[in-house]
Amino acid sequence: MLELKGIDAGYGAFQALFGISMNVRAGEAVAVIGANGAGKTTLLRVISGLLAPTAGSMTMEGSDLIATPPHRIIETGIAHVPEGRRLFPRLSVEDNLRMGAFIPAARRRFTERRDYVYELFPRLKERRAQLAGTMSGGEQQMCAIARTLMSGPKLVLLDEPSMGLAPVIVAQVFELVKRIRSEGYTVLIVEQNVSQVLKVVDRAYLLEVGRIKASGPAGEFAASDEIRKAYMGV
Repeated sequence: MLELKGIDAGYGAFQALFGISMNVRAGEAVAVIGANGAGKTTLLRVISGLLAPTAGSMTMEGSDLIATPPHRIIETGIAHVPEGRRLFPRLSVEDNLRMGAFIPAARRRFTERRDYVYELFPRLKERRAQLAGTMSGGEQQMCAIARTLMSGPKLVLLDEPSMGLAPVIVAQVFELVKRIRSEGYTVLIVEQNVSQVLKVVDRAYLLEVGRIKASGPAGEFAASDEIRKAYMGV
C-alpha cells in the first residue's frame, strides 16, 4: 500500500531523515518507535505532505506522493492524526468532524460518515454539541481520530496518540487503536510508549537519529532484551 525508498528529509540545513526505506501493507498496523528526536514525527509529516523530502521516492497504491500536491494527499487515502491532536477547541465536536470531511467525496457522504463514527465512538455522539476544547484528553484524542476517519481513509497515520495523557487514559487510547484496526483500517503509528504499542501492531521499525536501525514482527521487538532495556525501562 505505502512504500518509501531512500527518503531524506529535514528542515533547512538540518537533515532529520537519512535514506528511509519502509512499507506498510494493506490491513496491517505498523509502529515506528524510537527516542525523542529520532525523526518519527518528521517521517509522518513527509508521508502526509506537510514536509517535502529532499531525496527518495514514495508511493501510495502506486500513486507518486512526491508529485502529488500536499492538499491532494488526503485524496490518495492517507489521513493524519497529528501530535497534540490539533482540534479546533472553540468548535463543537460535530463541527470538528465536519472539518474532517472537507474533501468533495467526503462532503457528499457527511451524514453517513458522521453516523458511522458516532456508532464507533458513542461518547462523541453524547458530546456532539460540546466544545472540543472542554473535553478530557482522552475524549479529545477520540475526537481527533474520529475527525480523521471522516475522510474515509485507507491509511491512518497516528502521531504519538498517548502523549501527555494519564496512564488510565493511555490504556483507553490504545483501545481506540484496537477498535479502528478491527474496522479494517491500515494504521501507521508513531509512539514512545513502546510496551503498549507493540501489543496492538503487527510489525515495527526502530528509528534512531533519523535512520532505521531495525525492523521486524512486534513480538520479536517485545522479546528483544536490547529494545526492552532501551525503550521499555525493563
